[in-house]
Amino acid sequence: MAIEEQRSLANLLVSVMHAREQDGERVSRILHDDVGQVLSAIGLQLDLLRMDLNENVAGCSRRILDIQKVLEQAVTQVRDLSYELNPSIVQRTGLQFALDRLVGRYRKDFPGFIRLMFDSSVRLPLDTATALYKIGEQALENAVQHSGAARIEVVVKPGKQGVALEVRDDGAGFSPGRQVEDARGLGLHLMRYHATHSGLRFSVASAPEKGTIVKAIFRTANLPGNPAAGSRG
Repeated sequence: MAIEEQRSLANLLVSVMHAREQDGERVSRILHDDVGQVLSAIGLQLDLLRMDLNENVAGCSRRILDIQKVLEQAVTQVRDLSYELNPSIVQRTGLQFALDRLVGRYRKDFPGFIRLMFDSSVRLPLDTATALYKIGEQALENAVQHSGAARIEVVVKPGKQGVALEVRDDGAGFSPGRQVEDARGLGLHLMRYHATHSGLRFSVASAPEKGTIVKAIFRTANLPGNPAAGSRG
């Protein structure tokens, strides 16, 4: 292996390790700041309930209702977190619902406009749908974190070549032909990896100040019978 190739591989491995560390830190913050605070609030409410039981039994009903509301909030947050972390979300919910949750998660903090357009007639094999989700997740992460876009669209639709996933942004763009050594470059490596291992046609169209379109196509012509047929996706 050439020295340049070794350096590139080493840089990629370091980037992957750094990305994993950042993911761990993000999960830690979610557990500490969100779930932790809610559970602490439940503990406080239980203390207040205990005091109410000693002083005013009739007033306990309202306090219990308050506790139930806080618990419902905690359950919702834990459920959302489990959806985010569990790689089998596509298998459990389907591609459309999984992408809808993904877009909703990024929409919370993104200052611009993000939307999902999903053709409900699309049917895909499970492994293909999972690969498209992973590509869409990474493309959306790159667009939100690095493009400076005001508008991002995630599109899944059938076409002449097959079912296509597109992630479009109107951001600063970049030159896909050169080696990108930041987190966006790692994202491109990961997307190409998922596409290659799932038999998807992958492309990136981008130019400085003209935005970016990430596209992955599943060639449905290879499927028997109905070209749009397949497992839940």
